[in-house]
Amino acid sequence: QVQLVESGGGLVPPGGSLRLSCDASGRFRSFLVMGWYRQAPTKQRELVASISSHGCTTYADSVKGRFAISVDNAKNTVYLQMSSLKPEDTAVYYCNVDGVTPDLRPFASWGQGTQVTVSS
Repeated sequence: QVQLVESGGGLVPPGGSLRLSCDASGRFRSFLVMGWYRQAPTKQRELVASISSHGCTTYADSVKGRFAISVDNAKNTVYLQMSSLKPEDTAVYYCNVDGVTPDLRPFASWGQGTQVTVSS
């Protein structure tokens, strides 16, 4: 089982920056895709950014040019650097990892979420 723990959320004024971290632990063979999702009140959870094991990245149109996803494979940590934050970025941010267990079974894990609030 793979556990994910997010950190780095908080309150930031419009135009500010935050960096979210997601630490993965447990038994796994490899990651296939690591991603960040967010869910605002009364809205569905949406993909913000993802990165594949080959380093290919995707971003929601609403965050392109402002957010950057990266991975530190040595630390099993995925980051989301958020800049030029807007009030509409306010949401709970969740880390998601799709991967393969040591016995070659696929898995998908979610973190518990971290609140990001953009407000003056």
